[in-house]
Amino acid sequence: MAANRLVLQAKLLTADELRRTPAGLPVLEFRVEHDSEQIESGAARRTAFELDCVIVGPPAERMKAPPGTELKLTGFLATRSRMSTRLVLHVNEFEIK
Repeated sequence: MAANRLVLQAKLLTADELRRTPAGLPVLEFRVEHDSEQIESGAARRTAFELDCVIVGPPAERMKAPPGTELKLTGFLATRSRMSTRLVLHVNEFEIK
């Protein structure tokens, strides 16, 4: 099986209200921004982007942070839905920095 694991340090931009799935699982959708300098082929490259994220289950209830909070997110990339090509970071673990 191919690996799909992402660790990202980012700043929280916005967060929706905590909601529940029909099965009762808590879900929190939020958006982050990342800005850093990476090395590519020996040259510095600035990377800046925004990314939609979702966290499901008990960790969603624990993630209470105001916009501007620095986060370390660990998870995997997947499309928003079966009919979409838009990527979303599905967060499994997080740290508030």
